[in-house]
Parts: sequence; C-alpha cells; structure tokens
Amino acid sequence: MDLISEPLPGVKVLRPVIFEDNRGCFVKTFHEGQLAAFGIHFSIREEFFSTSAENVLRGMHFQLPPHAHQKLIYCIQGRVMDVLLDIRKMSKTFGKVATINLSATNQHLVYVPIGVAHGFLSLENGSSLVYKTDSAHVPNYDTGIRWNSFGFDWGVADPIVSARDATFPAMVDFSTPFVDFQNPLSHFRTP
Repeated sequence: MDLISEPLPGVKVLRPVIFEDNRGCFVKTFHEGQLAAFGIHFSIREEFFSTSAENVLRGMHFQLPPHAHQKLIYCIQGRVMDVLLDIRKMSKTFGKVATINLSATNQHLVYVPIGVAHGFLSLENGSSLVYKTDSAHVPNYDTGIRWNSFGFDWGVADPIVSARDATFPAMVDFSTPFVDFQNPLSHFRTP
C-alpha cells in the first residue's frame, strides 16, 4: 500500500495493491503489516457495506466510548465524496473538515481514527462503500453530528437524509468525549 495523504491528523488515504490483467483486477484492501507501517493498528471486528442512490447523504457518524471504533472505508461501486470532521477537542484541527473522493475507479481506502466523524454524499446511483471496524456496532453508543451544522458546503441543495441523521445534534451543541489525536479516549481508559 502507498500512503497518498493525511488530510487530518491520523486520517490516512491509502492506495492499495492492485493486480490487473486481461481478466480484470484483484485488490488487496487489508494487510495488517502494511497498515502497521503507517501507524495503523487495526483488528477487524466487523465488516459491512452500504449502497446509496445519487444525492444520498449519510453522516456524520461515530460510536461513543467505550465502544468507539476506527474504520477502514473504501468504495467498490460508483463514487462518493467522503467527508471527515475532527471532533477531538484537543486536536489542532478540531472542527475542521476534510474531503476525499472515493470511487470504484480510484480504489482508494480511507482510515478513520477514533474521534473523527464520518459521512459521505453519493455522487451516483448504486454507490457502495465497504466499512471495516475494530469494534462491533452497539446501537446505544452509535450517534453523530447533524450533517448541516458545521459549516460545510455539501454542494447539493436537497440531499436525501435519513430521519435519524436529521435529528443528530448540531456541532455547537455536541459535547465531545474525545480528547486528542494521540489518545482520543485517554480519560476513558483505566490505568
């Protein structure tokens, strides 16, 4: 894998190993040793995917401690504008946004650390994202920040948003439990 960029502290955009021939391609999306070389220590506990119509907006999602998790995300069909919001209160980029174009064509992966909210806008019908997480989904700890509350222009006037996503608190009303880039859960861990 190659590291393409780090648009927020700890967020990494990666180019996977792609083998192509006359039959098509074979893409390696996870290699523990290669990820560790980039400072990503990740054990997969759950994997799932979503498929979205054009102009579907999903986000801004994360899980609260003690079930907070890291994610590794990539697009296997279509294309999306992936959006990341730093919600680590001691981070130098707290409240800042980064965007990444993920598509079946570029085959990039994005690593989302604990303390970064994730969302995306589907740019075409049938866009499918795969998510690998290092903890299981726990509904009572799964939450988010309202998609239109942190000053980001999604570039679409009337996105398709779930009722749940529309009821998330605004960024200004959210009291983050995440600490900083190096150790976002430091005050939740026992010595």
